[in-house]
Amino acid sequence: MAKTILMKNPAAGLTKKGFYGFSWTTFLFAGFPAVFRGDFLIGIIMIFAALPTFWIAPTVFAFIYNRRYTTKLLEHGYRFAGSEAENAAAAAKLGVDLSATAVPQGA
Repeated sequence: MAKTILMKNPAAGLTKKGFYGFSWTTFLFAGFPAVFRGDFLIGIIMIFAALPTFWIAPTVFAFIYNRRYTTKLLEHGYRFAGSEAENAAAAAKLGVDLSATAVPQGA
């Protein structure tokens, strides 16, 4: 089951939800969740890979897509903006350095 972590881009002031863990939506709907999140290229790849592989590709992507999406948000300047416990859990699960990925308090 996927867990949600609030993410904030301090430079732009935008917030998004990041996810980590198994993606049931990717498992059930292939690349459509990626397309709806704005990750068009990966979404289209997943959609076109679903049928010829008899739904094996979405099963594999379900294990890795949420991590990929949230890591991509971190690379684009987003930072964890949840509670300290939520931020620590997300950073541990994603294997990233928490000190470099948390929004400073009061920001």
